This record gives sequence, structure tokens and C-alpha cells, in this order.
Amino acid sequence: LEPGETVTAGITVHEFDDDNLMFVTKQGTVKRVLLSSLNTARNAGIRALTLDEGDQLISVRETDGTRKILIATHDGQAICFDENDVRPMGRDAVGVRGIRLREGDYVVGAARAGKTVLSITEKGYGKRTPVEEYRITGRGGLGIRNYAVTEKTGGVVGIKVVDGSEDLLLVTRNGILIRTPVDNIRVAGRSTQGVIVMRFKEEGD
Repeated sequence: LEPGETVTAGITVHEFDDDNLMFVTKQGTVKRVLLSSLNTARNAGIRALTLDEGDQLISVRETDGTRKILIATHDGQAICFDENDVRPMGRDAVGVRGIRLREGDYVVGAARAGKTVLSITEKGYGKRTPVEEYRITGRGGLGIRNYAVTEKTGGVVGIKVVDGSEDLLLVTRNGILIRTPVDNIRVAGRSTQGVIVMRFKEEGD
């Protein structure tokens, strides 16, 4: 790794076939790359994405050409688009705009659309929202409301697509961990604040 660089994602690949990798960055750029173009045995690796200055990779998802991609932001926006809105590109390409961000906002996660979208916020709130509430649009717009972010909830820190059968592990910056069944988290609409999933100790406790 180069100085200051860290690993962002790990994906198990059995064959370098015609499936794709979808890259999503903090500044809302997306890039689709054919797995076959990444077939290499070089120990030093190869460049799969060229980043603009100040940008960083947030998510990498394997797709098969039939998926819907959901991107979510810290301030509670989201966009859902057909992966074929992004043509496959060469390894040196920068990519194209996936979501247009308002000032100060940034991407916190991306997923392949599934049954429900689980969103978690900085202050321990969360909710599950049916994926049907995320209408398919063209990439590059401002998107739609994903979470009613307030001072009480804090911004969104991550999203996952879930079916309700999973367990959720939440870990704080200080290393405190809780485990809870995803099915315990309420299903709610996009423009809601969700419920408390993890409580924090008050200072002095």
C-alpha cells in the first residue's frame, strides 16, 4: 500500500468473467468495471479507479448487469438507479456522477437494491424502509429523502440491504459493541427519524 492508503473492501471472486464491480466514492462518483479487465497476478496490484483530488472510495459491489444500485448520503438523501445507466469503463477512467451532493453532504454507503434498506445514524437511531419506496431515477440527480436527519438522530453513517433474518452488530468509536436482530428494528417510511437502536452512556456514568 502507498503511504496513507487503507483497504476499503474485499470481494471473493471465483472467476474473472463478465460480471462487474461498481465503485462508489465519497463525492458521489460511480464507476462500473468488468471483472475480466482486472484479471492480474501482479503483487503490487493494478489501478481500478482514478480518484479526483480529495475524494475517496466508499463502497465496491459486485453486480451482474441486472442490478439496481442505491447510494445514500450523510444528510439523509438517497438515489436508486439501474446499473446499466453506467457503462463499463477502462481501469484508468475517473467515472461519472452517481449522485449530486448539496454543500457539505457526502456519500456514506451503497448497496444493491433488495427487500428493505436499513439505515443507521451517528446517535444510534435506525430504521428499515421498503425498497419499493425508492423510485428508480436516472443517476446524477439529488435523489430523494432517505432519512429525516435531525440533531437528535445525527447524520446517517451507513446503509445495508436486509431481509429481516440477519443480526446487526453496531460498534462505537470507543469499541463498545451491541448485537440485535434486524427484525427488531421498525419498518418505517423514508421521511421518518427511526427508533433508538443503540443507547449511549451519559458523560460521567
